[in-house]
Amino acid sequence: MDELDRLRSATADLDAPFALVDLDAFEANAADMTRRAGGTPIRVASKSVRCRALLADVLGRDGFRGVLAFTLPEALWLAGQGFRDLVVAYPTVDRRALRALAADPEAAAQITIMVDDVAHLDLVDRVCGDPAGRPEVRVCLDIDASWRPLGGRLRIGARRSPVHAPSEAAALARAIVARPGFRLVGLMAYEAQIAGVGDAGGAGAGARLRSLAIRGMQTGSGRELAGRRRAVVDAVRAVADLEFVNGGGTGSLERTARESAVTEVAAGSGLYGPALFDTYRAFTPRPAALFALPVVRRAGDGSATALGGGYPASGPAGPDRLPSPHLPAGLRLDRLEGAGEAQTPLLGTAAEHLRVGDVVFFRHAKAGELCERFNELHLVRGDRVVDTVPTYRGEGQAFL
Repeated sequence: MDELDRLRSATADLDAPFALVDLDAFEANAADMTRRAGGTPIRVASKSVRCRALLADVLGRDGFRGVLAFTLPEALWLAGQGFRDLVVAYPTVDRRALRALAADPEAAAQITIMVDDVAHLDLVDRVCGDPAGRPEVRVCLDIDASWRPLGGRLRIGARRSPVHAPSEAAALARAIVARPGFRLVGLMAYEAQIAGVGDAGGAGAGARLRSLAIRGMQTGSGRELAGRRRAVVDAVRAVADLEFVNGGGTGSLERTARESAVTEVAAGSGLYGPALFDTYRAFTPRPAALFALPVVRRAGDGSATALGGGYPASGPAGPDRLPSPHLPAGLRLDRLEGAGEAQTPLLGTAAEHLRVGDVVFFRHAKAGELCERFNELHLVRGDRVVDTVPTYRGEGQAFL
């Protein structure tokens, strides 16, 4: 039985649209991620999963430890559900959530918030009141991991923290340590230009040249960051006894895990194997998270039209942010319509064989964003659905 027949057999009783996770692929991806990390613990990026049951599953596996949450309300919710060791990846200005954190000593002991500016500390004090009357707030210092060659005239990487140099990190660390009510426990630096950019070449001379340029950029950036991250960690450790130093992402697990200054790496997207990871040379995740759309009409020109499907991914707008038809093989989107809110026309030789009522399986460009479109995930093993679990949305949770 081929993959298409297997998935159609497993989901024959379901009415599309629906979403599924192939557990065999999910588990193979988890095993490959731990292999690539080479013994360095992986902190699971929850925004790439957005399903409590699968987060718990991953954290029960060797090689995974702790959660990298994307908002403080999410971290508080997960802590209330029994999750431990939660680091919020982005700074928060959510006053209600900060008050809830300060009012819950147990949650405050498990949750670490992100800071990169004294203004973040000021906000906590304004919202939460006298430091003597609240639990100590655990904080992690976010470091800018972008590459600034040509004497800083060029910036390559995500615009994140303003803290770039070791001296800047040490100065902020001293400011944190000097403030009552705060405890500096971690340091994070996410190298988006390495972990989040595929380096595999496509067809044509232009694509090959672009691939070579990306590889050169990543080599140069990786070399610079490894040295600077070591210097930053040394400078900050001279001020505070850090519990963890976090780096990396699914696309750079091997590279970042080799750095002696890093104690853990962060990853999550590789578990689902979304389409954007097809452009990486270092690894090939199996497509684990899919969504299915029903064919609802044929236009009479060899095309077939599926219901819905307009699920673009975040980031710079472009064709690579659209969902991609996965099975049957040989389908493509119509460039003039793309994936639409109400309908998605499908072209290609396979479209001629689709009939009204058939199901087409798609891959999202990114990982956890798919779960914002569906209330539940059907867990498939082999040729049957073995469980159905709620997504964050299915549990009534919408954090961003």
